[in-house]
Amino acid sequence: MFTGIVQGTAEIVTIDAKQNFRTHTLQLADTLLTDLEPGASVAHNGCCLTVTRIEGNRVSFDLMQATLALTNLGQLQLGDRVNVERAARFGDEIGGHAMSGHILCTAAINQLIDTPNNRQVWFELPPEFAKYLFVKGYIGIDGISLTIGEVRNHMFCVNLIPETLNRTNLGARQCGARVNIEIDPQTQAIVETVERVLAERL
Repeated sequence: MFTGIVQGTAEIVTIDAKQNFRTHTLQLADTLLTDLEPGASVAHNGCCLTVTRIEGNRVSFDLMQATLALTNLGQLQLGDRVNVERAARFGDEIGGHAMSGHILCTAAINQLIDTPNNRQVWFELPPEFAKYLFVKGYIGIDGISLTIGEVRNHMFCVNLIPETLNRTNLGARQCGARVNIEIDPQTQAIVETVERVLAERL
């Protein structure tokens, strides 16, 4: 489980790409290496990946076909930075919201609106997932726990403070970039349960 409170960004320093499979290696800060072992879970842009190898500060992860197809991780190149969060432990403060690290889809950045000390970012979600969008609802964007500000059909926005822009990779994202989306699990369960009950009644 993750909390959506990104602990920093990490640079991709190697990529070993094969057919429908790749291994990439991150250069992790010392603060993220404490007690880290092969088999541990680390979120990359919100996607839960398993540590396969540790060599000093370089930590490797395998990405399978489904991960490459469903997330933005397959588009990453050497030098790109990903949002990183270690798996939560019992007793940790939940500063964001409970997240599984299972990506539902990607969304494109549609518009950036900058005002003093703030940035509003609009995203375009695939239409079939618009049913999960609610004003003031939680959403995971590249692993960041955020609150939906406004919804227009299958588009929605979030409002970012300077701390979020500085701590995560969203500060460098431009229009057209694709981000990983995780819907709040409770929202998803409620929507799908209501849909199933209504379908059974009809």
